[in-house]
Amino acid sequence: MIVRIMGEGQVEVADSHFPELNALDDELLAEMEGGDEEGFRRTLGALLDAVRRLGKPLPDDALEPSELILPAPDASLDEVRQMLSDDGLIPG
Repeated sequence: MIVRIMGEGQVEVADSHFPELNALDDELLAEMEGGDEEGFRRTLGALLDAVRRLGKPLPDDALEPSELILPAPDASLDEVRQMLSDDGLIPG
């Protein structure tokens, strides 16, 4: 799956990594619902770090459609809240 991190670029992440990413996404959703700003920051960073670690960066000139878009590391809780679906940032 092609994942875009806003402001950084795209990475290709194998489907086999999505259970780990979904666990972080569930944690992020719970922290957002509870208004835990510190937990939100920590978990968003962990989620983005996992995508970077597990994914293979695509060249900057690649024009692949992103199947999933994640917020920038400095996104606010409200900005991320607007990006959410009922399943969190990562559908699944």
